[in-house]
Amino acid sequence: MGLIYSGMSRAFVKEQDMEQADELGELPLSAHPNYVTPRGLALLRERQARAQQRLEGLGREAFGIELERARIERELRWLAARIASALPVAAAAQPRDRIAFGASVELANADSGAVRTYRIVGEDEADPERGLVSWTSPLVNALNGAKVGDVVTWKRPAGDLDLEVLKLSYAAE
Repeated sequence: MGLIYSGMSRAFVKEQDMEQADELGELPLSAHPNYVTPRGLALLRERQARAQQRLEGLGREAFGIELERARIERELRWLAARIASALPVAAAAQPRDRIAFGASVELANADSGAVRTYRIVGEDEADPERGLVSWTSPLVNALNGAKVGDVVTWKRPAGDLDLEVLKLSYAAE
């Protein structure tokens, strides 16, 4: 995939756009194995389809689109790499009595009693505001292997926090 549409003369492309397109570089790929939930893999594929549609929707003769074309092509290469490296993990394959990838966990702050629920997902599916945490996160590192009733210490920059595991489940996907 080239950065320039072959039907367009370079004379009609903003020189600055071409310089920026040439300097974009690739999006970084994680060094961790790419574990994904079935939902996470579906989201990657949906994102890839939307990016492909955006690319196809760019005007062939539009002035100054080369930077946008380069950005979308870079995103498509990243998505293709993430999908190709995906290692789907089915909830049914996980232990029922211990916290592992794909678990939904209800936790209580040992000090304040505040309760919060998290689901352990792949890096690309993580959205902490919605309670979706990456399996590579410090929180999950503290929780891995814990059972209901265990108290774990989450090592945070803001200070250690003790959390009690109240509930554990694996949703069927």
